[in-house]
Amino acid sequence: MSTRAKATLAASCAISALIIWGVHYQQGKEREDMYRGVLRDDERRKEKMRQREEEFRISQRKREAYERVQTVLSSDVSNDS
Repeated sequence: MSTRAKATLAASCAISALIIWGVHYQQGKEREDMYRGVLRDDERRKEKMRQREEEFRISQRKREAYERVQTVLSSDVSNDS
């Protein structure tokens, strides 16, 4: 085998190894990014749930305050029969 052929083979192997390493590295980074996206979505979902619960508590307090001041009639239609 000539020196030129050996150099070409070595260069081809080195380039192939670098390409394979690069693809695996890129896949690992993408996997990490996707996982961080899931964590970010979970945090957003928890924050949104916390806000909804707070809004619900505020709404309940307002309703209790209004019911103390005003009389509330039942809107149940089945009691009228």
